[in-house]
Amino acid sequence: MTKSRFKRVLLKISGEALMGSGEYGIEPAMVNRIAGDIKEAVDLGVEVCLVIGGGNIFRGVSGAAVGMDRAAADYMGMLATVINSLAVQNALEKQGIITRVLSAIPMATVCEPYIRRRAMHHMEKGRVVIFAAGTGNPFFTTDTAAALRASEMGCDALFKGTKVDGVYTADPAKFPNAKKIDKITYLEVLSKDIRVMDAAAISLARENNIPVVVFSIKRPGAFAELMRGRGECTIVMEKEVQNG
Repeated sequence: MTKSRFKRVLLKISGEALMGSGEYGIEPAMVNRIAGDIKEAVDLGVEVCLVIGGGNIFRGVSGAAVGMDRAAADYMGMLATVINSLAVQNALEKQGIITRVLSAIPMATVCEPYIRRRAMHHMEKGRVVIFAAGTGNPFFTTDTAAALRASEMGCDALFKGTKVDGVYTADPAKFPNAKKIDKITYLEVLSKDIRVMDAAAISLARENNIPVVVFSIKRPGAFAELMRGRGECTIVMEKEVQNG
C-alpha cells in the first residue's frame, strides 16, 4: 500500500457538501461517500480530524441578515454543525472507523467536550476526531475554527473540500476561460480578497505555517489521492516554502 506523505491533517468540509443533490439537509448517500473517502486516507496511516460547517441546516450570517440577533443566529449555526458531525460519525463508524465528536459547546449527552489533550490522545490512538460547534464563540466561522484546530493539533496541512478542484482566476462556473492557480501565497489570498477561506482563517494558518490545500470534495477519492501526493488542488502557503 502506498504510504501517505502526511502524518496528521485536518479536513474542512462545508455543510452544503452533505446535501448531495438536495437543496437542504443531509443526504445519507453523500455522507457515506465522504466517509469512504476519509476511510481511504485513514487506511494509508493518516491521522485525520474534521471540521464540518452547518450551512445545510442553518447559517448564522443568513439568519442575521433577516433580522435575527447575530450572536443568537451564530449559536444556532453551531448547533447545526453538531448535527452534521453526528451524521458523519455514524457513517464512519459503520465503515469500521472509530470516531469521536468533540464539541466546543458542552453537551455531554451526545458528545465529548472539546479538550485539547483529549483530542490529541484520540488522534494518537488512530481515531478520527470531529470538532463540532465551531470555536464555541459567535462571530467566528467554521473556517476559522478549522484553522484554529489544525494549529492546536499540530496538523501538517488543512484540506478545504469545495465544489471545485482549486482556486481559479475567476469563477469557473461563470467564466469558462478562468485558469486554475496551482500555488498561491497567504498574502496574495488576503490582498486580492480571494474567497478561499475567511481572512481570520488564512491569517491563522499563515501564522502557524499550515498549508491550506483546496480541492474538490465532490470528486470521489480526491482526498485520498492528495494524501498520496497526487490529484488536482491549489496550495496556499508561504512563498519561501514554495520556492524551497
